[in-house]
Amino acid sequence: MGLCFTKHREIPIFSSEDSPPHRNYRTIPINSHDSPPPPPPQPQPQAVPPKPAPSSKTLPRTATKSSQIGQILRNPYVDITKLYDLDKELGRGQFGITYLCTEKGTGMKYACKSISRRKLVSEKDIEDVRREISILQYLSGQPNIVEFKGAYEDKQNLHLVMELCSGGKLFDRMQEKGVYSEKEAAMIGQQIVNVVHVCHFMGVMHRDLKPENFLLASRDENAPLKATGFGLSVFIEEGKVYKDLVGSAYYVAPEVLQRNYGKEIDVWSAGVILYILLSGGPPFWAETEKGIFDSILEGNLDIQSSPWPSISSSAKDLVKKMLVKDPKRRITAAQALEHPWFRKDGEASDKPIDSAVLTRMKQFRAMNKLKKLALKVIAESLSEEEIKGLQQMFNNMDTDRSGAITYEELKTGLSSLGSKLTESEIKQLMDAADVDKNGTIDYIEFITVTMHRHKLEKEENLFKAFQYFDRDDSGFITRDELRLAMSKYGMGDEATLDEVLNDVDTDKDGRINYEEFVAMMKKGTVDNTDQKRRN
Repeated sequence: MGLCFTKHREIPIFSSEDSPPHRNYRTIPINSHDSPPPPPPQPQPQAVPPKPAPSSKTLPRTATKSSQIGQILRNPYVDITKLYDLDKELGRGQFGITYLCTEKGTGMKYACKSISRRKLVSEKDIEDVRREISILQYLSGQPNIVEFKGAYEDKQNLHLVMELCSGGKLFDRMQEKGVYSEKEAAMIGQQIVNVVHVCHFMGVMHRDLKPENFLLASRDENAPLKATGFGLSVFIEEGKVYKDLVGSAYYVAPEVLQRNYGKEIDVWSAGVILYILLSGGPPFWAETEKGIFDSILEGNLDIQSSPWPSISSSAKDLVKKMLVKDPKRRITAAQALEHPWFRKDGEASDKPIDSAVLTRMKQFRAMNKLKKLALKVIAESLSEEEIKGLQQMFNNMDTDRSGAITYEELKTGLSSLGSKLTESEIKQLMDAADVDKNGTIDYIEFITVTMHRHKLEKEENLFKAFQYFDRDDSGFITRDELRLAMSKYGMGDEATLDEVLNDVDTDKDGRINYEEFVAMMKKGTVDNTDQKRRN
């Protein structure tokens, strides 16, 4: 059966009543054939959390900072043209220009969005930018989420380098294609719901899901989707009720309009997209923004008129469950992924997926023991702001709220993220993460294992960890200092010390200097996706 997707025009909706007037997030109303849709809004950047206060001790020469520190990232200015060749313009939005760019060192192609610093006029704008970057870094490596390469700042611009998705926007593909089968709609819908599930499991609420915020990895017919547009996203805080009016008119959940909502709003938005994929039009429609909102609040879902009589009862059942007006009765993303319509028609549920969490755990398992302890030192010094998402993910895995993750909880948690590991593989990961060998993974151990590489790139964190081992401030970690630190965790035997020194002490003088320590910490932290691209 063919399903038709119609073109539509746009109506604006502002992100919240306290947002600056230049920031409006647009939506795309349906069934207007007189004009093509305008370009969707560029996602607002956000995020690197504040650096910890510098140590009172002097940083080694390799760790000293330039006097030109960027106001947004709070890092030294970077000349991006020394790292990337900026090529043709790919798109232009309210906040910046997106270019095709090539990494000079590898020849890999990326997309670089350059945002004029003059556009970020208030402290709230800057905080929003930092938060978006933080969320992009945190979610990097997840299936169906755009990979984040890095953020750089110079005197004029902020540059966000991300995975190049050459297939364009899902919205444009929907219009080009015009006709979808139920099976095709299920394959797309399953990926969208998977994004919601992964975000929620990792403690992130997207808040602006719509077809314009999904890109296709390539021009292939079955190219995977990649979610973007995290400009309105937030880390979920346990027990918090959200009140900001955010999102885009046709996709906004009724509880957002009532200014009393939680993460369930993302399931509603995904349900609206699925409804459009199946029927060609939105479930709640009007000519004006107020009319759209009134229709959403009324909640009269039409699955009787054409083409719904010819759509399967299973598809209709899933749509109805995703568009339940009461968020407490609405199906969760995890439950939606188990729905028979996805399980029957989709293939993705049977494919093993290496999520970012699993990839980081595997990398941790392969690290030498000094690096594991150094990461633990860094993890213990992170601020609440820096570990918000990880805190929520730990709570999601620690189902009995004991304060520690057992083997069974780890197995269940990894399975919910798409892992198909064997029991022995999970036990190996568990053993690697359980630094104190008490049979469970406590909160700090979990943070240590799942910490993203961008935390390692902060010189303050690296130097703080080095100082932990260099007890006499000599500028070197001696064998005795190594033994003292590692013996606390039952790892101070001579064989382990030999193993660490052989791996890290590259000049073979029997001790580890700061440069050798930094090289060890940054070794093996290349993004998994980058490695796959090179291969």
